[in-house]
Amino acid sequence: MNDQSIFSSPLIAFLAVLGGLIFLVGGGETLVSGATRLARRWKVSPLMIGLTIVAFGTSVPELFVSLTASLHNHPDIMIGNVVGSNIANIGLILGISGLIMPLTLPLRDVWTELLLVVCGSVILTLATAYGNFPRALGLLFILVLISYTVLIYRHHLGKTASSAASREQKSLPEEPLLLPFIFVGTGLLLLAGGSSLFINGAVDLARFFGVSELVIGLTMAAIGTSLPELASSISALRRNESGMLIGNVIGSNMFNLFMVLGLTGMISPFRLSTDLLRRDLPVMLTFTILLIPILHRYNGTNRWHGLLFFLGYLLYCFSLI
Repeated sequence: MNDQSIFSSPLIAFLAVLGGLIFLVGGGETLVSGATRLARRWKVSPLMIGLTIVAFGTSVPELFVSLTASLHNHPDIMIGNVVGSNIANIGLILGISGLIMPLTLPLRDVWTELLLVVCGSVILTLATAYGNFPRALGLLFILVLISYTVLIYRHHLGKTASSAASREQKSLPEEPLLLPFIFVGTGLLLLAGGSSLFINGAVDLARFFGVSELVIGLTMAAIGTSLPELASSISALRRNESGMLIGNVIGSNMFNLFMVLGLTGMISPFRLSTDLLRRDLPVMLTFTILLIPILHRYNGTNRWHGLLFFLGYLLYCFSLI
């Protein structure tokens, strides 16, 4: 940490964090809205929207916060944000969503994405044991993500949208093509400003109260940057789009690992705290691996699965305290 605080008191630092979160949530929602409008114009299926457009859009707050933290020499906030967000996406968001209503999605529809998340998590665990995330690993992560995006696009290219997407497409009024791009641009600006404000406030709060930056990243930053995933999941629940919801959660975790860590590592290699090996990385891996037999056996999640993930997340939070 630097010795000099940006904000003069804990209250002002807290207000900065709160204001940054508002900008991040607003920017994420605006970006997702614009990206989803574009995807629907191009008649992309709801599951693909969840796995790609929405997952990418809701992971942008993690990207901006992580890049800002890394460039300001706060790697613990950055890695804590990514790992904590992946844990919150499954334990908190998927857990609460599964409690509200059963979610339907066969394992075969997201097998590739789940496998990538598991592999990325294992590689991150090995890098943490090594103590460093090198630029070459960041490049590898980015190449994997680009390859995945190209393959999934080619796989869905030429397919007609699902009937649900087609009905929704027909019900949408025509709007100028420029409007979605305005949404995307506005969202990116809000995310940039919000991430800077949030990081500065979070670092000062950690300094004022003597809390480690890793814990700040695993809690405040993780939950704050996961709010767009929560908002999009609630929206998917209202439209009964289980595929989009689960696809968003799994896709977001994949983008957090390969895009956020990959891009951050390419720009500036960072150290990894071995504290992550004792608790956080095992929890992230366990949550992800648990989804495989659940989706395979039940073709989705039941309410008791949601309860299992949610209680697991509460226990994890208590362990941090």
